[in-house]
Amino acid sequence: MLGLKKLIERFKGTQVHALNPPGSNGVNTTGSSSTPGNCRVKFKGSKQKSSKACPGSGAETLIPFGFPRTDHLEPSIEPHLKPIQLIETLADLFRRSEACLESEKSLIYIEQYSILSSLGDPKLLRRCLRAARQHALDVHSKVVLSAWLRYERREDELEGVSPMDCSSRFILECPKATLVYGYDPNSIYDNCKCYQECAQSTDSHISKVKTLEEDSDVSFCVGNEEIDCIRFKIAALSRPLKAMLYGSFKESKSCKIDFSHTGISVEGMRAVDLYGRTRRVDLFHPEVVLELLSFANRFCCEEMKSDCDIHLASLVSCIEDSLILIEYGLEERANFLVASCLQLLLRELPTSLYNPKVMKMFCSFEAKERLASAGHASFILYYFLSQVSMEVNTVSNVTVMLLERLRECAAQKWQKALALHQLGCVLLERQEYASAQCCFEAAAEASHVYSLAGNARCRFKQGQRYSAYKLMSLVISEYKAVGWMYQERSLYNVGKDKIDDLNTATELDPTLVFPYKYRAVLKAEEKQTTSAILEIDRIIGFKLEPDCLELRAWFFIAIEDYGSALRDVQALFTLDPNYRMFDEHVSGDNLIEFLSLKVEQGSQADCWMQLYDRWSCLDDIGSLAVIHQMLVNDPGKSLLRFRQFLLLLRLNCQKAAMRCLRLARNLSSSEHKKLVYEGWILHDTGHREEAIARADESISIQRSFEAFFLKAYILADTSLGPESSYVIQLLEEAIRCPSDGLRKGQALNNLGSIYVDCGKLDEATNCYMNALEIKHTRAHQGLASIHFLRNKRKAAYDEMSKLIEKACSNASIYEKRSEYCDGSMAKNDLNMATRLDPLRTYPYRYRAAVLMDEQKDSEAIKEVSKAIAFKPDLQMLHLRAAFYESIGDLKSAVCDCEAALCLEPNHIDTLDLYNKARGK
Repeated sequence: MLGLKKLIERFKGTQVHALNPPGSNGVNTTGSSSTPGNCRVKFKGSKQKSSKACPGSGAETLIPFGFPRTDHLEPSIEPHLKPIQLIETLADLFRRSEACLESEKSLIYIEQYSILSSLGDPKLLRRCLRAARQHALDVHSKVVLSAWLRYERREDELEGVSPMDCSSRFILECPKATLVYGYDPNSIYDNCKCYQECAQSTDSHISKVKTLEEDSDVSFCVGNEEIDCIRFKIAALSRPLKAMLYGSFKESKSCKIDFSHTGISVEGMRAVDLYGRTRRVDLFHPEVVLELLSFANRFCCEEMKSDCDIHLASLVSCIEDSLILIEYGLEERANFLVASCLQLLLRELPTSLYNPKVMKMFCSFEAKERLASAGHASFILYYFLSQVSMEVNTVSNVTVMLLERLRECAAQKWQKALALHQLGCVLLERQEYASAQCCFEAAAEASHVYSLAGNARCRFKQGQRYSAYKLMSLVISEYKAVGWMYQERSLYNVGKDKIDDLNTATELDPTLVFPYKYRAVLKAEEKQTTSAILEIDRIIGFKLEPDCLELRAWFFIAIEDYGSALRDVQALFTLDPNYRMFDEHVSGDNLIEFLSLKVEQGSQADCWMQLYDRWSCLDDIGSLAVIHQMLVNDPGKSLLRFRQFLLLLRLNCQKAAMRCLRLARNLSSSEHKKLVYEGWILHDTGHREEAIARADESISIQRSFEAFFLKAYILADTSLGPESSYVIQLLEEAIRCPSDGLRKGQALNNLGSIYVDCGKLDEATNCYMNALEIKHTRAHQGLASIHFLRNKRKAAYDEMSKLIEKACSNASIYEKRSEYCDGSMAKNDLNMATRLDPLRTYPYRYRAAVLMDEQKDSEAIKEVSKAIAFKPDLQMLHLRAAFYESIGDLKSAVCDCEAALCLEPNHIDTLDLYNKARGK
């Protein structure tokens, strides 16, 4: 309570008007996102001091830093490659990947990763990394890409999992398989053997090793000690030793040879003798093996060096070992050992990033050159390291140095553009505007047009507003219009022209957050707070971003709707627990605690009732808020974390969802629950068979709803066919197990869907009716589909209307209802779906198909192109390619097919269309 009292006193120290009057002064701090991909819209608060109270004192107390102002709002420059002609670029990547040598494919997939990063689809990016790892030939690339895949899964957050654990049975992600050179296309999807291996103990005492029966015939003197050896065994270790012992040198005639000058110890020389007899290095302590490695280098004993290299690599188990052994590896040119050490350091990311010794290993130019001498400095290494560092701390010196190394490793044009653009973004955040401008200009010279936005921003920051405006106007006039161009120019425009630019930006790319925020804050400045909330609701409805929830909470506080503000703040901190509000001045816990004083808090039982109500109304944000409150009361409840995961998946917040799932796994008190959560993690990362194995193992320990549901969900996620009856059996088993109504409603709904697919409409109806009885509102959609199958379109329409009454702002419901009506009614529903969520592609495809039927070819292609411009979806590209093929524009059809195949190389329909168009 002491911290809360201090917070209250600090809040009371400054009185702030609900909205900023003209002439108010701004605070000289700027909020920034620690995650470069977040593209958080930054703003500065406006602080006022007042000695007298005024209306809305509750809001004033809660917002000591004032409200955001339009003149302080600013979108980030995204640190990604953003080609002007994205589809043509993807098509070119596909063509190159098909025509290039096997040794070049891995890097092409990394280029694809860099281009698709701006789309923010984790699964698509993971597919790129897996493809790059699949086609990697050299050990270094395999080490880096395997660690990158592990980092993308955030396995470091799983308790009990060490960095060198083989968490997957696939060779692509096995740490041991990375240390094998070459590429075998027939084995890349094989299971690795790590989980089958049994540890074999080796007697490490040299005294117990039986040497061969030959008698010693030469002695090597080290100091005062003589080590008896077999001449031909030592000579067999290398050509130089053979020449010394059997050639024209005096040692060939001597029975005693002085080796004191070689730097080897007595113990080391004995190890050389024993290695010559046994060809084994696992008999010795690591220090002795290091001596053998040095001896092998000095006398060119290649087999001994290789054995020492491999053995030492197998001993790497922690950061400290890696830092010690990598020095020996670099000194002795033991590349296998260096690779093993490098692998552990990379698989320890992001933790190892905080170790100054590790960073010293990577950051300096000299360190990079040392790694390069061992074949372990590359563009992909520094690309990976810089990405991690930017996520941890965008503006750190470490990030700058890693990006400098990335720039030095860049060879191809796209690599130079990426390194320079990202360095420019970091320097811009560090307020080093002149240096950032140089980087952006160089990136633009490397054909990255988006870097011109960074160039314009740097000019603006240096007081050259008109110059920035002219630059962006030139970009708009020279290139095909893209949303970010108008968004950027709006910063340098004024009045109606600024609003026009923002509206054009939204029209071209409705996923851009900044225009909504600006318009919302502008309305708030005009004291139209309700309209401001409606404006920010437009983007929150389909793209849930922490800074948008923060802004809406700010507005709710202004009108003293503390319940809604608390809801948004709780949902916000489910998305990002480390987020700091009010221009990064206030932590989430403090604000939630303070808002809770204004809102009556219920018991855990009350929260369950609220959760049922919110879930029934399809209020996912409200449900997140309730679960957040429940976790305050019961922080160790893994089931609640799992519910967060399910909600966040539905809201398309995958990274936050997977973080909650990992927390659920770590908090699990029982092994069978932990296995279920691990199964969901594996399913998300594309490991279907392993996920099913986890479900089966969980069922063998204890039959549970979640284990049966997981297995059924995985099996139903693909084309069912003959497996339908088995999935039905699994879901029925799940329903028989203890669970709450929320989960059973979901199972009943899924079961109903499968019955529909099997043509068992009566059974499906019973499932949906039972689901509705326990408030699973989405079952209305299932009942509507049954009405439709029974040729009762009006009943289907009415059923969907019931769902709309309970969840009026859900785009998918309007989209589904459109299937049960014709003409203008269907068009109205689809237009509503697009307004609520422009990312849904079905409305565009439907409208385009209608236009195509009306022989309005150009209008149909324009409709599809509108969505492709901000969401290059596989289905949309396939449809447009089909349109182009039908009107004889084969070149455009082939291009769209190639872009679609770049996203999904095995899409059968697109492959057929591609071959057809090329054949013509």
